[in-house]
Amino acid sequence: MSIAEIHARLGNTALYYLLIMGLWALWRYFRKQGMDSNYWGALVIGEVLILLQSGIGAYMWLVGLRPGRGIHILYGIVALLIIPGLYLYTKGDDKRPVMLIYGIALLIGVGVLLRAIMTAAGVPG
Repeated sequence: MSIAEIHARLGNTALYYLLIMGLWALWRYFRKQGMDSNYWGALVIGEVLILLQSGIGAYMWLVGLRPGRGIHILYGIVALLIIPGLYLYTKGDDKRPVMLIYGIALLIGVGVLLRAIMTAAGVPG
């Protein structure tokens, strides 16, 4: 398996992971639940996944494997900053309304990752 395939598969994994995390946050919100340690841990795993994927992407850039469109890099940076940005925005709060914020933002992150995947292949749009 090539480094580009690993990068692509990690991108798909991150996409599905953020989708699940976003839906889980909304589920918790509608069940009138706030953050718990399980959700915090899952967020950390998600960020590590995206960090790993970004690190591989940076390595690919250094060895000359460039994406189809340059904006792919911007989408990758935005994806990398979503979870830490949410934490800073909510100041680490664990109340119920925060779950709605995480749910919506992580689903927006799914859109960002979809665009990253599309621009890696050079798909216009």
